[in-house]
Amino acid sequence: MITLEMMPPLMFGGLVLVMLLGFPVAFTLAAVGLSFGFLAIHLGFFDLNFLQAIPGRVFGSVLSNELLLAIPFFTFMGAILERCGLAEDMLDSMGQLFGPIRGGLGYSVIIVGFILGAITGTVAAQVIAMALISMPVMIRYGYNMRYITGVLAASGTITQLVPPSLVLIVLADQLGKSVGDMYLGAWGPSVFQIMLFAGYTFILGLIKPDHVPPVPKDARTLTGWALWKKCLMGIIPSAVLIFVVLGTMMMGLATPTEAGAMGAVGAIVLAAIHHKDFTSTDRKVLITGVIAAGIGTIIAMLFTENLIFKIAFAVTYLAVAWICIQAARIPDLRDLIKQGYETTMRITCMVTFILIGSTCFSVVFLGVSGGVWLEHMLTSLPGGVWGFLIFINLFIFFLAFFLDFFEIAFIILPMIAPIAQKILGPVVGDGPALIWFGVMLCVNMQTSFLHPPFGFALFYLRGVAPKEVKSSDIYWGAMPWIGLQMIMVLIVIAFPITVTGLLDKPVNVDLDKVRIDVPQIDLPPLDLGPPTK
Repeated sequence: MITLEMMPPLMFGGLVLVMLLGFPVAFTLAAVGLSFGFLAIHLGFFDLNFLQAIPGRVFGSVLSNELLLAIPFFTFMGAILERCGLAEDMLDSMGQLFGPIRGGLGYSVIIVGFILGAITGTVAAQVIAMALISMPVMIRYGYNMRYITGVLAASGTITQLVPPSLVLIVLADQLGKSVGDMYLGAWGPSVFQIMLFAGYTFILGLIKPDHVPPVPKDARTLTGWALWKKCLMGIIPSAVLIFVVLGTMMMGLATPTEAGAMGAVGAIVLAAIHHKDFTSTDRKVLITGVIAAGIGTIIAMLFTENLIFKIAFAVTYLAVAWICIQAARIPDLRDLIKQGYETTMRITCMVTFILIGSTCFSVVFLGVSGGVWLEHMLTSLPGGVWGFLIFINLFIFFLAFFLDFFEIAFIILPMIAPIAQKILGPVVGDGPALIWFGVMLCVNMQTSFLHPPFGFALFYLRGVAPKEVKSSDIYWGAMPWIGLQMIMVLIVIAFPITVTGLLDKPVNVDLDKVRIDVPQIDLPPLDLGPPTK
């Protein structure tokens, strides 16, 4: 006879078993959840009315969730920027800038990976683009093959952590936290991780200089101002787009959905700017729009919004509209926008179906006291807070061998978030606790793209690498970078300030000392005499 205490582990084991058989995760979640739901009804653990919560949560928490509207916008932005030529220009200029020093091409891949991560948010695009551009060059100049494959794969996965990562949006939604706070918390670890990658390259250059040689002088075609100009032409538009998307959100000027919409339009503008058919007239319109935006911003900072402010931004909007129309008239960009729509549709549908399936599973799981079972198991771990963090991170690390980050976020996080809040609240405070926990898991889930058997970044690399690159070089090349990512997880665990340092400090108010002074109002004396006629 199956008891109520046996249902949660049976559900979890059944889910793992069916997923190992190779069924799509979204349908596996729904099928396992509903199957155990009908079994629970048959055994009398709850009645059929309990399952009415599933459509209610699907429509209320998934299909009506405005935060999830940001996902298609950021997906479209990444799909446009991955193919518009921006990566090629930045890698070429950065490679020539850092080329004279040992490991220079590695540094350029790491830095460009960080910048692209802040404007695209998609791993596949980044790994493929950087591999196609940089791998032949690094092979030509004698870089070690395992270093080449490792740095390209790892620099692509940094996209998962650098805002505006889709992972952070999903984590914020599942943890019930602000996307802006999640982005602020992720900046510290993302910068530290880039420093770890660059430090590894530097140490490798000292220990094994033949693995990361400098680029010969005769191979550098640009020098002086021409080189700096090309670097700035790649960095400045990217920095403007980063500010439009992230700056407005963190300053409270735009919601994540509004920032994503501006990023999608900005991506089309950036793609048009980098296209060879972008005419001199279009450049004049662009410059006019930029100047108008600058004037409007200065007026808003120094004065109140007035007619000049409105006119300035009206000119900016017209310039953006002009460039978008011109982009639609260029055949290459029109095809690019169409591909962006298709990619966005596929990813958005996948996320929605996984969310619906995870809702079916989680409602039934909680209905059979799965939350109580999980809380008892996790709170009884040895080592208290640190034992909990180490266990959860090891658990997520091994889950990432088989599951994608979307699946981990939608299946595991809703179960452990309340427990994490209870355990981690006393360490960093109730407000930042789940931000710290979410960013920590985001750093951890980067490894899902690098380690076998389902390291998608390695698959992408294998798909575009030349025939002389062995699969063993790709897999072994990823190992040091997985180690660096796990070191970053330990740093985030040991030093929560890397995440919480940029968050707003909570205001501590002693309620016993609160005083409310009500001003005394002098009223005319009451006249209690007989009424006057």
